[in-house]
Amino acid sequence: MSKRPRIPGPIVAGPEDPAETEGLTARVDGQDATAPPPSRAALIEKLRDCYDPELPVNIYDLGLIYALEVSETGDVGITMTLTAPGCPVAEIMPKWVARTVAQLAGVRAVSVTMTWQPPWTKEMMSEDALLALGF
Repeated sequence: MSKRPRIPGPIVAGPEDPAETEGLTARVDGQDATAPPPSRAALIEKLRDCYDPELPVNIYDLGLIYALEVSETGDVGITMTLTAPGCPVAEIMPKWVARTVAQLAGVRAVSVTMTWQPPWTKEMMSEDALLALGF
């Protein structure tokens, strides 16, 4: 696992009611849609550049990515959750993830949608994440 990058700016309290962020979608245009769409493996590697700001593990290995789709035209759809409904980054994390994935060649646009169903549990983590967190 690589060293996690820091999210710029202060972290503030998250929403009191998780329903406020259920279905929240961030959309970001890609930078290079002239290349072929990225592979699923390339998308996963890019998602591994995104870290939970409170844990030393990337969001993919934490099991926060529930769905990952890419169309033939380079449109990427991601459904994700966070470790807790009151997470202070619940409103900004989808945009951060979308901006990161949009950097890949062949991405025309990225949509990241937040969900709380099913609720995240530690059983969703990869073996690497479990080891990094001492489980």
